[in-house]
Amino acid sequence: MQCPRCLPQAGTSWSRIQGPKLGGREIMRMLLSPSSAPGARSSFMLGRMLHPAGRLCSKTSLVRSFARYQGGFQESASQPSSTRPGQMALRNVAPSDAIQKHRKSLSDWFSHQPNEERKFGPSFSLDTIHVDPVIRESSLEEILKPSPDLTILNQLQSPCSRTISLQNLFDADACGQQVKNVVLYGTVGTGKSTLIKKMVVDWCHGRLPRFELVIPFSCEDLSQSNVPVSLRRLITKKYLHLKDVVPLLGSTNLKVLVILNGMERLNLDFRLSGTELCCDPNEAVPPSAIVVNLLRKYLLPEASIIVTTRPSAVHRIPSKYVGRYAEICGFSNTNLQKQYFQMRLSQPGCDGSGSSSNSDERDNLVEMLSRNLERHNQIAAACFLPSYCWLVCTTLHFLYFTKSVPPSQTLTGIYTSFLRLNFSGEILDSTDPTNVSMMKYVAKTVGKLAHEGVMSRQTCFSDEDLQKCFEVEMKTEGELNLLNVFRTDVFRFFLTPCVQPGKEHTFVFTIPAMQEYLAALYVVLGEKKTLTQRVGKEVSEVISKVSEDVTLVLSIVSKVLPLRILPLLFGLLKMFPRFFNRLSGKDRDTIAHTMAVEMFKEEDYFNDDVLDQINSSILGVEGPLHHPDEARDDEVFELFPIFMGGLLSRRNRALLEQLGCSIKNLAAFEIANAMKKTMIRNSRKWLPPSELMDYLVFLHEFQNERFTAEAIRSLRAINLSSIKMTPLKCSILASVMGTTSHEVEELNLSSCHLDVSSLRTLFPVLLRCRKLHLQLNSLGPEACREIRDLLLHDKCVVSTLRLSDNPVTEQGAKYLAEAIAGNRSLTHLSLLHTSLGNQGLEVITQHLAQNQHLKELDVGYNSVTDEAALGLVEVAKRLATLKEVHLYFNDISEEGKRALHALRRDRDGVQVLVFLTVGTDVSDYWAFILSVVQKNLPNWDRERVQQHLSLLLQDLECSRRQTGNPWKKAKFLRVENEVKKMLVKIQQGTL
Repeated sequence: MQCPRCLPQAGTSWSRIQGPKLGGREIMRMLLSPSSAPGARSSFMLGRMLHPAGRLCSKTSLVRSFARYQGGFQESASQPSSTRPGQMALRNVAPSDAIQKHRKSLSDWFSHQPNEERKFGPSFSLDTIHVDPVIRESSLEEILKPSPDLTILNQLQSPCSRTISLQNLFDADACGQQVKNVVLYGTVGTGKSTLIKKMVVDWCHGRLPRFELVIPFSCEDLSQSNVPVSLRRLITKKYLHLKDVVPLLGSTNLKVLVILNGMERLNLDFRLSGTELCCDPNEAVPPSAIVVNLLRKYLLPEASIIVTTRPSAVHRIPSKYVGRYAEICGFSNTNLQKQYFQMRLSQPGCDGSGSSSNSDERDNLVEMLSRNLERHNQIAAACFLPSYCWLVCTTLHFLYFTKSVPPSQTLTGIYTSFLRLNFSGEILDSTDPTNVSMMKYVAKTVGKLAHEGVMSRQTCFSDEDLQKCFEVEMKTEGELNLLNVFRTDVFRFFLTPCVQPGKEHTFVFTIPAMQEYLAALYVVLGEKKTLTQRVGKEVSEVISKVSEDVTLVLSIVSKVLPLRILPLLFGLLKMFPRFFNRLSGKDRDTIAHTMAVEMFKEEDYFNDDVLDQINSSILGVEGPLHHPDEARDDEVFELFPIFMGGLLSRRNRALLEQLGCSIKNLAAFEIANAMKKTMIRNSRKWLPPSELMDYLVFLHEFQNERFTAEAIRSLRAINLSSIKMTPLKCSILASVMGTTSHEVEELNLSSCHLDVSSLRTLFPVLLRCRKLHLQLNSLGPEACREIRDLLLHDKCVVSTLRLSDNPVTEQGAKYLAEAIAGNRSLTHLSLLHTSLGNQGLEVITQHLAQNQHLKELDVGYNSVTDEAALGLVEVAKRLATLKEVHLYFNDISEEGKRALHALRRDRDGVQVLVFLTVGTDVSDYWAFILSVVQKNLPNWDRERVQQHLSLLLQDLECSRRQTGNPWKKAKFLRVENEVKKMLVKIQQGTL
């Protein structure tokens, strides 16, 4: 690397300077001489003392001499001289507790976590989860002309050369010259600000011993005012506790580090005609002039300075004032990504409980994520930026550890907060007079590209696609400059080269969901306009600005010239802005229509729900992968309308306001009213479970309680069967349903992976459901305790409860028996295949007599024998309401069979379903029994099912031989054929 231009001797630390021995009196005489005023002999004296051939006096140090000059001769003369360097002098002159107060103040300030981090718990801090990104030593030539081979894929596959650690940034350069000024640059999202925060916190905790004092400045803060201020006043204004230390700056060999974060916010002019020289820390100059003279080493020449900036602003500092350029390359090594995820997701407070009970689940998440990083280069390319690593962890935390009702955040809120953390207050180019918001520019340009991709179901974009969205409307020099800054600083944050073979020359969005988010933002902000709408808006703005002046002129002319056309022109000028305002209202109708149409696309009906899609995009899909060269035909964009709704919520609109993207309250209100009828009408149609789950997620993201209540009232039956109801989905369902108190006719949660915590979350919803399907959920005894509390609740309206294919066991039967005895609403209860056994059934039988409302009880396939079955039937016969008892597929003997066959509803008051026959006739329930077998066969023991079907077949043949009625024989033959077909299919494995 070409060595930067060597700086003058003023950049050398005073503690290493050699010079001729000078007595204390000689130094004092020269300092107190009238000719030592600034600009006269004092500069010559300073030059002699800083000359390489000079040597400091070993008896009376220069530090003490300056202290005497600052504090007064009489006071200093009475103090003994010291030969120790600057640290001891600081202890004698300035109280050391000032530095300690400064450390504590900075530690408290820089340890403050934003709201987005506080949701992870108190254990998340820079000390516990920080991973240093890769820092590469660079040069101005590389910045101005980057290497074409320096792609993301190359950086991921090959080790980064010329790396340098944060602690070594101020080491001597290749020529042996001590580095004083360091420029640390990186694109948006590489972690510049986080790295500086970590650096300051390390110094506060004594982990950066090179410097005795660190003074950080925010260039964004400095750019807010051009009022002249001195350096000392500026420091004490920001850090009042340094008022005793500030007078020593420049008069001791105190090792000082000045941090200038975000230099791109300042318009620096290093020309002497633009910024005059200033070496006096007491002279008031504009803040930008202080920064320029600090970098010139004309002000506090002994201080080390680190500047952070974006690549487009690096050239603003002349290279002769820079000792080292260093680029933050992010997590260019996948091992760093894994280390970050391991630290982030393995924290005790990650699951929100503060305990280690879910450590296995956290470890499993880390393992799945690591495997996906190894086999899927695209997500590794995304996590090249530390900001996206944060987004991945935050999304996983939302998907897996959200248990509160309502959920504390939304998916749209996560992405909006993510952009706020990276773009809040950022303008694209501080030198541009328009001061356009960076996020506003992104919404107009990248949002347009994202929207066109969503509409055409396209995720890969060629150079032509990029030119069409970015360059087609470039008309002025300023617009072209803004585009160049965007390309340099921001482009790689949103778009990255595709790493799939054969598509290396195309670009994809860094995170797939980001494309849908930006497309939604593009539409909601009203950027999607036709040419007529754009021209009409411009004309309306022009007319509204000049209408008052033109109206005044026309009124004067009409008095002089009796022209009849003038009053007409006068009316038209007033009418046009009103007409355009009405026309612009149609835009909101279009947004609402787009949202409703995209929400209920039939081609997306049978995809996974959006939350599972997000999960799969991060953790991957277990099983065989598609070959990279194969064209994918499963591109779906179901998050697009959900993000549109989420962006209209009040909280997200407030965050967007900080990003310079304003959505007015009236616009959000009109869009909600415009889409209400269409959205509710479409939701009343039959929706597959995954699509219905997406609709519930949309209502949660929309965060409009009144709108949600009206939409939910139209849902009388909710079918979410086979949806994996994670804690988050249960929270969303409970939250959305909680906006109303109406009764739900039917809620189907079969095969939804429910557990005890899911039932607790959904408890208020389950109370209001008349028909409740909970089969195939592995609900054990603990879950039965929750179901008991549900059925015994005074507001419970459940009339039908299906718990089949759950491991209820005898212990669970005890809880259910208590519920049966005390419940007043239940009429149909299915405990089919719940491992009750004889003892479990006996417990239920003992409590059954206390129930006066149950009409149907299904306890089939529970290994029940004669005694328990007959005992149940004996109790059922005495109940006036109980009409049907299902006992099929149990271990009942021939004697028990005959006893049960003897029962008649007209005589005993109960119908017992045991076999496909009733005496010498076919049971009316034969089709029902076979359908139950066919439906549950995937979850039952096939050998046992074959044995039972064989017994049913023998019973059918026996009953057919006993009857002489040809019509009944025909019915027996029909049922026998159905049973035989089922047996053949089971044996062949086709059923």
